[in-house]
Amino acid sequence: MRSYYLTDSGKIRDHNEDSVTILRNHDNEYLLAVADGMGGHRAGEVASSIAITYLGETFMKEFKGFSKKEAINWLRETVKVINEKIYAYTEEHPESKGMGTTLVMAILTKDYLLMANIGDSSGFIIKDDKLHKITYDHTLVNLLVSAGELSEEEAKDHPRKNVLMKALGANDPIEADIFDCDMNVDGVFLCSDGVTNMLEIPQIEKVLESELEIEEKIVKLVHKCNNRGGLDNISMAYLIKEDKKEMGE
Repeated sequence: MRSYYLTDSGKIRDHNEDSVTILRNHDNEYLLAVADGMGGHRAGEVASSIAITYLGETFMKEFKGFSKKEAINWLRETVKVINEKIYAYTEEHPESKGMGTTLVMAILTKDYLLMANIGDSSGFIIKDDKLHKITYDHTLVNLLVSAGELSEEEAKDHPRKNVLMKALGANDPIEADIFDCDMNVDGVFLCSDGVTNMLEIPQIEKVLESELEIEEKIVKLVHKCNNRGGLDNISMAYLIKEDKKEMGE
């Protein structure tokens, strides 16, 4: 496996409210995660940091040889605890009231590939140089599209397209969507909406399928987002396999 992650504040924001990580435990199991925080007084970066820090620490301490069912339960319980931690923080720091974060994550073992998300950060699998979106964005416009009240084209430029219907720190109780993915893939790509709002999927694919080194690909995607305006923080976590046996083929 080869992996790389990167986060950038973009061209407009004066600070970065995203957090991102990729971890590998002693059993050669991987966690990838991207969180996109929100809220005034820099509270968004606190929320995303709470999510990624707790997720990473718990993964390294607890996640060892779990069955798929155990991994799904672990994801559910971890999301619940992160939500509680964000709410507890806002109780202690009233100025941060209203803070929250999205979260998209992937767990890869020799036996399964799981994805989970809350909010509008995206999870993709890569197969034959094509990105296939696995996650569903919990946004107002997606709800309207599903209800037949908006077309896909209208949703793209809708003035309220960034309104979230679900986020950690904004809903209690909260449940993540969890997806059991095909193991027959070439890689995993997670990103915040600072990427998907700036670049079309074919533009991302073109960079990922290039001959550049893995680090150079992600840096190039950050530059592309910034060249198109960099309107939001930009975060990506990317993992590819070098051997077909690495993902259970």
